[in-house]
Amino acid sequence: MTAATLPTLFVSHGAPLFATDAGTTGPALWAWAQAHAPASALRGIVVMSPHWMARTPAVMTNPAPATWHDFGGFPAELYQLQYPAPGSVELGRQVLGQLQQAGIVAQADAQRPLDHGAWVPLMHLYPQADVPVVQVALPVGYGPKEVFALGQALGGLRSEGVLVMGTGSMTHNLGEFFGGGREPSPYVLEFSRWVESAVTRGDRVALFNYRELAPHARRAHPTEDHFLPIFFTLGAAGWGGETPLQTDYISREVMYSMLAMDAFALSGPESLP
Repeated sequence: MTAATLPTLFVSHGAPLFATDAGTTGPALWAWAQAHAPASALRGIVVMSPHWMARTPAVMTNPAPATWHDFGGFPAELYQLQYPAPGSVELGRQVLGQLQQAGIVAQADAQRPLDHGAWVPLMHLYPQADVPVVQVALPVGYGPKEVFALGQALGGLRSEGVLVMGTGSMTHNLGEFFGGGREPSPYVLEFSRWVESAVTRGDRVALFNYRELAPHARRAHPTEDHFLPIFFTLGAAGWGGETPLQTDYISREVMYSMLAMDAFALSGPESLP
């Protein structure tokens, strides 16, 4: 099965509470993985999370990354959770090589743990923690085009049994967390559906300029860090090019009225069924 080209994946990881409060998104992620990218078909997972930001591009080469509980003020049970997935020095070095071939100089980080932006969604996708994971840092100062280029450089890994995914949040205004009702805020829905439409159309101009063109963009994302990993997913998929891609929306759930938990996969005709 690894001779086929895997889809790419974007997952909103929401708040750390998503680890135990799965909503409808957690089960949907598990079902998608079973159907489209089962653990048995994977050599590894390469993931970009906004919770690893580095001054320059960096790649995890830790063979046994710890589960990092990089958050505070949450229920004690969250700090007991472990996601003991192995890392992969071999895959990490391959990622470094692919980036170098694309003219992107990146550093190896042999000490990097798995932050919650990676292990929380992976708990739902692959609860057995049996697939090697390599994280790629989100470089400080990068914008949509630069993050897209990082993903582009790694797209070839998809035909080698590697699932390339970005994880962040479709909306992420924590100033409104638990700030009111539980019904989805209208601006959250408007922004999320605008992004879905742009992704489905393959509209690079619109999405690269989402900050100016999308409705409520600055309210949805006071800072860009949790949105930028979407471009890692898009770049790895070859999105917006001549070959049309299929967009498979996995979740449109909204939690706590302001956290859009959108998750989607992108695939071409050569991808796994």
